[in-house]
Amino acid sequence: HVQLVESGGGQVQTGGSLRLSCVRSGAISNNYCVGWFRQRPGKAREGVASIDSDGTISYANSVKGRFTISQNNGKNTVYLQMNSLKTVDTAMYYCAARADWCSRNGADFGSWGQGTQVTVS
Repeated sequence: HVQLVESGGGQVQTGGSLRLSCVRSGAISNNYCVGWFRQRPGKAREGVASIDSDGTISYANSVKGRFTISQNNGKNTVYLQMNSLKTVDTAMYYCAARADWCSRNGADFGSWGQGTQVTVS
C-alpha cells in the first residue's frame, strides 16, 4: 500500500550523530503511524520512536533525550535524528507504517522499508 525507503545510516564513533530519513510514497490513511524500529545482532526487533498523523510522538526509554523523530511539512518524510550514539545503538534501522494508531509491536505494521545500517564503535 505504502512504500518506504530509509537512508542515512553509516558508521559513527561513540558520541556522534546520524540522521536517518524515511521517504514515503503511495497513499496512506488519514490516520497513520510511522515508526522507527531497530534490530541489534542476535536480538529481537524493538521499537525506537514513532510519530502519527496528528504529530503525536513516542520514544523508547533507551533513546529518550538522545533521539528525535520528526516529519516534514508534507508528511512524506520522517526523520530520526540520533545524537550521543552508543555502541548499543548499533543495529539495522527500519521505518514502518500502518494505517492505524501507533503500536510498539512491529507485527502491527504492514509496510516496511529496506533498512539502513547504523554502526557505532
